[in-house]
Amino acid sequence: MITVLVVGAGPTGLTLACDLARRGLSVRIIDRAPRFPDSSRGKGLQPRSLEVFDDLGVAEEILRSGTQKVVFRHYEHDQVLRDVALYGHLQPSPDVPYLTTLLIPQWRIEQILRAKLAEFGVRVELRSELTSFAHTDTGVNATIVADGRTEHVDVDYLVGCDGGKSGIRKSLGISFEGDTNATQVMLCGDVEVEGLPRDAWHQWLGDGEILLICPLPGTSAWQFQASPIDDSEPSLETFQRIVDQRTGMPIRLSNPTWLSTYRVNVRVADRLRVGRVFLAGDAAHVHPIAGGLGMNTGIQDAYNLGWKLASASERLLDTYQEERLPIAEWTLRTSSRSSAAVAAAGKDRSAGVDAGMTDDVRQLGLNYRWSSLSRDVIDRGERLQAGDRAPDGVLTTPDGQVRLFDVFRGPGFTLLGFGAGCADALAQLSDRMCTYLVTEDVAAYGIDGDTLVLVRPDGYVGLTAAGDDPDAVLDYVKTIM
Repeated sequence: MITVLVVGAGPTGLTLACDLARRGLSVRIIDRAPRFPDSSRGKGLQPRSLEVFDDLGVAEEILRSGTQKVVFRHYEHDQVLRDVALYGHLQPSPDVPYLTTLLIPQWRIEQILRAKLAEFGVRVELRSELTSFAHTDTGVNATIVADGRTEHVDVDYLVGCDGGKSGIRKSLGISFEGDTNATQVMLCGDVEVEGLPRDAWHQWLGDGEILLICPLPGTSAWQFQASPIDDSEPSLETFQRIVDQRTGMPIRLSNPTWLSTYRVNVRVADRLRVGRVFLAGDAAHVHPIAGGLGMNTGIQDAYNLGWKLASASERLLDTYQEERLPIAEWTLRTSSRSSAAVAAAGKDRSAGVDAGMTDDVRQLGLNYRWSSLSRDVIDRGERLQAGDRAPDGVLTTPDGQVRLFDVFRGPGFTLLGFGAGCADALAQLSDRMCTYLVTEDVAAYGIDGDTLVLVRPDGYVGLTAAGDDPDAVLDYVKTIM
């Protein structure tokens, strides 16, 4: 049995642990914190992350715990300028089941993932710190100190999901290239608020100042964010003074449960793998919060890595860095552009945080077309290609309707055969993977003629081939595994 030690029990580490556990791997997940966090921190789940959680079987509970009806309310001092509905221009379609960002406090996501992980008999080990490790070609020996007791553990793989100050990254000597902008500082915290309705994310931007007060669904708390600031330490008194000065409204803050100072970091690791040790999430990349990409990119790091660790294939494990490092760099560029867009729009009060919430940050258009795992045996032109996200859709079968995401759910590959001419190929491959004959048009796939589409375990297209070419599928799987 493959054994994996995951260090860090935030959304990235928990997503990875859930994915590994459902695949039957032996996984431990540790965190040096004395208790589980109850602060909001990240609060926006993008549609692609919701698709990941759909596959893990927790999307419905996460949706019930948040809201996709996000309204940005812009002010100038005590006057409302406008309400803007996030992604109000988008129209639902069968291929995109989760259209917009979900507003939900990070602690609630972690709570749901911990409950899912417990279904597999795995629990987060708090007050447990990785103090050292040594790795060879055959495994990793890790030293864990928990409640004063020292334990030496041998595992096949170690994954650092231990945040921007990652001790694992530092121990490996991996550089964290980029910079910290000491002048871009934001006060953050969770408080209770009187004097504002909970139907909107309230925003004051202008004259170089930003004040954001956002209700957190399912709680009595609000997240407070403000910049620029003076040298004051984060406190309820400082938060209240900023609100009084910038709004002129009878808004009262109380009951702070989290007070923090955030500094803008834009950094990415130069490697995501050293032998049997991997980095994911903030341990691998940090960036501006605009666009809400940090937590989401980490979740998708984990989703990319999980099935590859389960394979124990060196060829596949090498593609984790190949595929995710360019995505991390895209995230840095995109979040930096979003920050600049918010700052520019805020100067004349033409927009607020919504200026940075472009269609790109939903992460549905991200692809791995350049990856060595992406192979188009037939020319797909500008249509859906290997490396693209495999869209959802509803199919009609003799037994009723079936959803493609339900077909994809699970730990293995799925082979779709578009057209009756694929039947023989599917029959030859049905004992090796989940196969499905699609006899009607699915617009999002853009299929013209009998075509085989192999969908990877993480919901991306790995291969497209002619409908009568099962050997292309077998060769692909043999090559990558």
